[in-house]
Amino acid sequence: MTIKDIPEEWEIRATETPFVGNKTSVRTDDVVMPDGTVVTRDYQVHPGSVAVLALDDADRVLVLRQYRHPVRHKLWEIPAGLLDVPGENPLHAAQRELYEEAHVKAEDWRVLTDVYTTPGGCDEAVRIFLARGLSEAEGERFAVEDEEADMELARVPLEDLVRGVLAGELHNNCLVVGVLSLVAARAGDGIEALRPALAPWPARPFEA
Repeated sequence: MTIKDIPEEWEIRATETPFVGNKTSVRTDDVVMPDGTVVTRDYQVHPGSVAVLALDDADRVLVLRQYRHPVRHKLWEIPAGLLDVPGENPLHAAQRELYEEAHVKAEDWRVLTDVYTTPGGCDEAVRIFLARGLSEAEGERFAVEDEEADMELARVPLEDLVRGVLAGELHNNCLVVGVLSLVAARAGDGIEALRPALAPWPARPFEA
């Protein structure tokens, strides 16, 4: 048996959008089940995101600590952000986020992994990139506001992040998935075998 996710869409009898927010909305669908019954499913509609595991020459990962109000925590995270424009090239969005949040640029970009963060209640898709060959970005720093104004920046050894993840001390989805995916890639076919930065992404199609 091939272990691979496949696209599929069950019949929707009715749909409405009871809430529309600044970046996301909530949709309610009446979905036909395999036995013919119809059930209601509520979920968040999300534009999609990108995240960047930026790895320096000392095998340290660039991380940020930011307050996240829904979970009432300051979380260590990797740089990440929304795909603000439908069809936006995710590599360009990732390069923008790395610049805006850390004032860093990278020479080598690869796709580390693609994930649905919470597919039971949200359609958010995230592409996590591996960025290497880091250097200070040119130009003025991006002006931050709100939660980002209180953000802390650090470079942490990869092995320390792995320990923190497995100890239950680090919880951000993209950090956890990114760190463990990098370890798995190294233990498998190696970083050079990762997909190119402009690899197709069916969850959020884009123009290269």
